[in-house]
Amino acid sequence: MAVDVLTEVTIDRSRELVAAFAGNPTNAPVWYARICGVTWQTDPPLRVGSRMVFVARFLGRRLAYTYEVVDHTPGERLMMRTVAGLPPRETTYTWADTPGGGTRMTLRNRGEPGGFGQFAAPILKAVIRRANRVDLARLKTLLETE
Repeated sequence: MAVDVLTEVTIDRSRELVAAFAGNPTNAPVWYARICGVTWQTDPPLRVGSRMVFVARFLGRRLAYTYEVVDHTPGERLMMRTVAGLPPRETTYTWADTPGGGTRMTLRNRGEPGGFGQFAAPILKAVIRRANRVDLARLKTLLETE
C-alpha cells in the first residue's frame, strides 16, 4: 500500500478504559477533529463484520465512507477496512499496558490513494501523521482529565 502511517501515544489511564472509549466508533466524533458523525449499519456491539458509515470533513469537503471491522480482540486490537466511499484503506488501533499502569495506543492508517493521490502520497502521509498526532493528543487530554 502506498501510504502507511503509524502514530502512537501513551495515555495515563488503564488499557481497558482507553480501548473501550477509543475502540467504540460512536465516540470517534469526540476525539477525531475531522469526523462529524458515525452511523451504525449493523447492530452493536462491535465485532468482526460490524459496519459503520463515518462522515468526515477534509479540505472543506464532506466525505462519507463505510468501514467494516475485519479484526477485533477487545482491549487489544481493532482493524477496520473501507468497503465503500474511499479508495482501499485500513485503520488499526492497538492497546498495550505500560509499566506505569497506563496505555500505549497505536493508530495505523494504510491505504492506496487513487488518482492524483498516487503522486501526492508523501504529502498525504505528512497530513495524516499530523492529523493523527492532533487526534491522539486530544484523546489523551480527554481521557486523562476525566
